[in-house]
Amino acid sequence: MANSKLQAIWNHPAGPKTIHFWAPTFKWGLTIANILDSSKPPEDLSYAQQSVLACSGLIWARYSTLIKPKNWNLVSVNLGMSLTALFQLSRKIQHDSSVKNQQASAEEE
Repeated sequence: MANSKLQAIWNHPAGPKTIHFWAPTFKWGLTIANILDSSKPPEDLSYAQQSVLACSGLIWARYSTLIKPKNWNLVSVNLGMSLTALFQLSRKIQHDSSVKNQQASAEEE
């Protein structure tokens, strides 16, 4: 039974014998790098980079649901990329707004 499942995965139109498998698999590197950036201080994050990753991930996640063959690896990597980028953007926005609030309260004193 396991052999037939492995054979089905191997012979799938988006299986390991095709670029449809390997391109999204290597794209996971972007998502993993963004997860590792969670340990960076928020001031080191880039609005431009994180915005592009979030938008790109959302656009390609939508597109990857429309193409044939269905490639769930591509859908998941793009959703993961957009979610991690949105998380990083929220960290950056929270940090920048708290810094501005601290500066405003310091100026009032």
